[in-house]
Order: sequence, then C-alpha cells, then structure tokens
Amino acid sequence: MLPAKDITNLDMFCGRIDGLMPDIKIVPNEFKRGHTKWNRLFQDWFFAGLKTLNLTPKPGINQEEALAHIRAIMKSWEPKHEHKEAICAYLLSEWFEDVSWEANK
Repeated sequence: MLPAKDITNLDMFCGRIDGLMPDIKIVPNEFKRGHTKWNRLFQDWFFAGLKTLNLTPKPGINQEEALAHIRAIMKSWEPKHEHKEAICAYLLSEWFEDVSWEANK
C-alpha cells in the first residue's frame, strides 16, 4: 500500500505535488480507463463537488491525511487531467475499503 503524505497548507495553496503521485506506469489499467467507482467519485468531486462523502478507511490509514493528499493532487495544474484522475482513483482504492457519496448536481 502506498503511504499518504503529510500535506501542509502551503502545499495545498501552491499546488505542490512533488512526491505525491506514483508513476502512471504502476497504475492498473482499470483506473486509466475510468470505469471504477473511484473514478466516478473523482469525476463527481472534481466537476460538481460533493454534498456528502462517507469513506471507510483501510486499517492504518488516517482519513484526513489521505483526503488532503488527494485534494492536493486534484488542485494541481501539473499533471494531465487523465493522469490526475487515474492516480487519484488508484490512491483512493488503496486507502479506502468503500465509499458512498452524493454529488452537487
């Protein structure tokens, strides 16, 4: 399991993602194709925002740190959008057992 990094307010403000994203080559194809629940979560969160988000963290995962890590990647202008989605979806699947949410639609 990939570890979540400690994200500072400065990291979040500046969009720093150095060391936050694994190489796209290690991301399984299912996340690159965009057909997982984690991809759908990313899409709703990125494009519409979320009314509710209920996550079940895997053992040893600090939910606040993991979500800050994901938000930092989402806010960055550096990666191509397709890579950003695939990597965020993959990391969410690594850190959380299950999820339910309601989008702002």
